[in-house]
Amino acid sequence: MHVLLLADTHVPKRARDLPAPVWAAVDAADVVIHAGDWVDVALLDALQARAASLLGVYGNNDGPALRARLPEVAQAELGGVRVSVVHETGPAAGREQRCAAQHPGRDLLVFGHSHIPWDTVAPGGLRLLNPGSPTDRRRQPYCTYMTATLAAGAITAVELHRIPRQ
Repeated sequence: MHVLLLADTHVPKRARDLPAPVWAAVDAADVVIHAGDWVDVALLDALQARAASLLGVYGNNDGPALRARLPEVAQAELGGVRVSVVHETGPAAGREQRCAAQHPGRDLLVFGHSHIPWDTVAPGGLRLLNPGSPTDRRRQPYCTYMTATLAAGAITAVELHRIPRQ
């Protein structure tokens, strides 16, 4: 199963639309996961219309219209991998232990908020992934997103994709 990981898109505040490479990744994915901070319901509508399947949560910058349609925490089983999605996980210090305690029995936690790509494994095996932001790099050298391959209950590949500066 080919999965696209997004977070912190901030459309249309940080960008008018998602970059073309991200839309191509949407078209190629079996599932799109969005870890919040959409900002406008129009992007949710566009992704729901275009993605084969969408799993998303709201973030701290998402207003009532998005919160009415999205949960704070989402869970699914994808390719046999038990996935949780949340926007915020708190400070980087102690993140792995804190998230493992908050999401017991899960294999993968996708999160956002910081705009900083993150890929670690907590004690007990929970994989934590933050794809960064495809539209607002903040202090990062590039805007980013991730893809992952999930199969037979395992995360078999994760790739961080840089979006070329324009």
